[in-house]
Amino acid sequence: MSVLKIGIIGCGSIAQNRHLGEYANHQAVKITAVCDIVEERAQKTAEAYGAKAYTSYEEMLKAEKFDAISVCLPNYLHAPVSIAALNEGCHVLCEKPMATSIEEADEMIAAAKRNKKKLMIAHNQRFVNSHQKARALIASGEIGKIYSFRTAFGHGGPEGWSVDGKDSWFFKKEEAFIGAMGDLGVHKADLLRYLLGEEFVEVAGFIETSAKENTDVDDNAVCILKSKSGIIGTLAASWAYTAGEDNATIIYGENAILRLEDDPDYSLIVQYTNGEVTKYELGAIQSNESGGQTNSHTIEHFVDAILKDTEPLINGEEGKKSLNVILAALTSMETKQFTVIQ
Repeated sequence: MSVLKIGIIGCGSIAQNRHLGEYANHQAVKITAVCDIVEERAQKTAEAYGAKAYTSYEEMLKAEKFDAISVCLPNYLHAPVSIAALNEGCHVLCEKPMATSIEEADEMIAAAKRNKKKLMIAHNQRFVNSHQKARALIASGEIGKIYSFRTAFGHGGPEGWSVDGKDSWFFKKEEAFIGAMGDLGVHKADLLRYLLGEEFVEVAGFIETSAKENTDVDDNAVCILKSKSGIIGTLAASWAYTAGEDNATIIYGENAILRLEDDPDYSLIVQYTNGEVTKYELGAIQSNESGGQTNSHTIEHFVDAILKDTEPLINGEEGKKSLNVILAALTSMETKQFTVIQ
């Protein structure tokens, strides 16, 4: 079996906790080079994985021949670096949100098509076992018509997760562009689109900075979303859940209620209207909390798509649709009106 040569651009927490380890555990790939503007971080990471260290991604892309690149950088660099890697003939796995605008997302998609390379966005919530099971139950018709939902993704904030703590780029608007909504909300926008099997058409967003000091990005957001068929529900994203993480989703249907990641022992609980209850133990969801760093299956899926020449589940178009939901929520907050999602 051919071994794919992988490069990692950005050696911060998401690379350390997800990408590097999962690539290292995959027999079909080899991490050949890593890049970070902090030289010490790049060197330390390179030594840990037997790779070459760079501080310039442009230099790395020119000097090395990669099959694929993981882009693990601040949000404002996602598009330009992904496009540069695609133009060098690399498949790209880019962290979320894929870009800071629809125009950037379109440029990324065009670069992937032009270079005949795969572009995948790292929305790992689609690969969580409870989420996949719930999607199958909904798609089969067993839950009946879906009426409503509520979903939340929140924790104490990036200072407890990012390698740079309180000095992290997450808190700098010129680098992050968007706060909790881009860090966490976009994950749930993508998950809901995947679970429900349809697009959102309208959003009302309440997006605030209330928990963190010395930052101009949002740290608390609640959105009301309406789908094409008329399903309505709420999405909350927060860096202010100070006593623990919330990653739960509840789906309210005609025949049952689905409780996903809402119980410490059962990752999916199905409460049927006839009184029956089915509890599923399907493994832990990926978490920022201690002990939660299980295999996200994102790297596995990306590598399989390359080796088997199949389309990634979350390609550029899918990433763009999920990005569009949070951009529309921002517009809603700015205009104080419901926003139609194009």
